[in-house]
Amino acid sequence: MFTIGAHVSIAKGFKKAAQISVDIGANTFQFFSRNPRGGNAKEFNEKDMAAFQKIREENNFGKLLAHAPYTMNLAAANEDTYEFAKMVIREDVKRMDSIGVEYICFHPGSHVGGGVEEGTRKIIEGLNQAITGDENITVLLETMSGKGTEIGRSFEEIRAIIDGVEHNERMGVCMDTCHIFSAGYDIVNDLDGVLDEFDRVIGLDRLKTIHLNDSMMPFGKNKDRHAGIGEGEIGMKALLEVVNHPKLRDIPFFLETPYDDEGHGREIAMLKENR
Repeated sequence: MFTIGAHVSIAKGFKKAAQISVDIGANTFQFFSRNPRGGNAKEFNEKDMAAFQKIREENNFGKLLAHAPYTMNLAAANEDTYEFAKMVIREDVKRMDSIGVEYICFHPGSHVGGGVEEGTRKIIEGLNQAITGDENITVLLETMSGKGTEIGRSFEEIRAIIDGVEHNERMGVCMDTCHIFSAGYDIVNDLDGVLDEFDRVIGLDRLKTIHLNDSMMPFGKNKDRHAGIGEGEIGMKALLEVVNHPKLRDIPFFLETPYDDEGHGREIAMLKENR
């Protein structure tokens, strides 16, 4: 099954988000686990959740992806910022697991001058206090573009985090096509080589979801600027090779392109036509 969705707002509830996804031709969706720019966590409404689960079942949805807020920095040098991040990941892993969401992804964090080694240590510590091993949900590290002091710009940095997590059977990776292209992984001219390297360093069994985005910035520029499918430096041909690659085609894809729901619907229709 081709599992494709987009980032959808849950501001009006999960039922509304699920219905929007159906309307745009999707069979899954991504959403923020809480306010992406703040710390507020949305309370679950029992009636809304029941209606959401009904739509999900009736439309044979694939696995869902929650995205932790951008304000969560598990590598932060500032202690207050770090404590907030630990609270968010601990609460949101539990909250998303309680409603049957299969995956939650997050940006590993920025060490802000503290160094990659210290930032990595903090990320591992934060994950170890959040993941008990009894969850059904899988926590995904997102591959990053490498701007500033971001951690997760290389497969080796991702692997170092996974290796340090006690219950890393509950850990996986969300590969962002814009980010890895910007980080210097040439998915345009050597997709097979990139996947072989990922498999060697991390293991393709850890690759659980893909953020399918084009890039406004040229290859290797370490800038995180998403473009619409086929409208950036990666291009349509290369992105279609990603969605049709035999090692990737059964993985859930999520659009984070700079469009509204209607625009995402057009992209989903185009991708379906080329499967």
